[in-house]
Amino acid sequence: MKLTSYIKDHILEIILFLFFFLFFLAVYLLLKISLSTIFFLLSLFVLFFLFLFIYNYLKRRKFFKEYLSLLEKLDQKYFITEMIHDANFLEGKLFLESLYEIDKSMKEKVNEAEKSMRDFKEYLELWIHEIKLPISSLILQNHNKKKDQKELEQIRKIEEYVEQVLYYVRSEHSEKDYLIHECDLKSIIKEVILRNKDDFLALKMDVSTKNVNQKVLTDAKWFEYMLNQIVSNAKKYKKQTNSKILFEARETDKYTELSIIDNGIGIKEKDLKNVFEKSFTGENGHNAKGSTGMGLFLVKKMCHQLGHEVKIESEYLKYTKVTIRIYKNTFYSVLK
Repeated sequence: MKLTSYIKDHILEIILFLFFFLFFLAVYLLLKISLSTIFFLLSLFVLFFLFLFIYNYLKRRKFFKEYLSLLEKLDQKYFITEMIHDANFLEGKLFLESLYEIDKSMKEKVNEAEKSMRDFKEYLELWIHEIKLPISSLILQNHNKKKDQKELEQIRKIEEYVEQVLYYVRSEHSEKDYLIHECDLKSIIKEVILRNKDDFLALKMDVSTKNVNQKVLTDAKWFEYMLNQIVSNAKKYKKQTNSKILFEARETDKYTELSIIDNGIGIKEKDLKNVFEKSFTGENGHNAKGSTGMGLFLVKKMCHQLGHEVKIESEYLKYTKVTIRIYKNTFYSVLK
């Protein structure tokens, strides 16, 4: 709080003080009181006013300086009501009481919104589990009756998008859904290949693996979903002929890296830095039907929550390489 601001805010009191100062001076002169007495009395009057004025200013300045300093330091500004000391002047007390009431009201509204969101997510998860049953049934019927491949492809797309919604919802509270333990990387990749085998055959994509017989610390279900998202992009942006996809692992003392490499149309350099952003589709996405820009966004988010790292490199019209780094459990190794 600046002194100039405080003076401007109390300008009326200062004007009244000057008015009474001049009034008493005139009265004393009319009463023919000695100048020394007038000087003494008015000096006391001025000193008393200045003392009260400066005391009130310093009291308020200390309070608001502390308040603004705490507010600046806090990342979560709403904690200010828990940190600030009580005020020892009326305006400060009223200010804090208002702040407490606003904070209380805000927390109530946030709790209501969170409860509403939890209820909606629970319903959505239940609905997704219910809708997956008829989708799985349709896929099985199409396999048994050997119907049109295009029809089966559309059903699989529905299944993929439904699953994407499920994992997006779960990723908001992932700590309740995943379990990190030692998993067989080869088995996870095998499940991904089996899930996509019909599309690989229909699209005439050659699939191969290299050095994938590794053990990694991850959540198998989540990791499989991430690989499916990467494979989905590889299928979507494949070349017309001689399409290939390779799963290649590399192990070091500190981590294992799994790279998924395809020889598809690649990604333009200008789009490469944005591919992990939510809903970003880029030029390839604009040219392809059904692109949502959510696949790699979820891969990045889920990798972060699992303690993994993901990076992407690509050369337009040549290849795309997505690499997931899974760290080893060095912490528990030290404990042992």
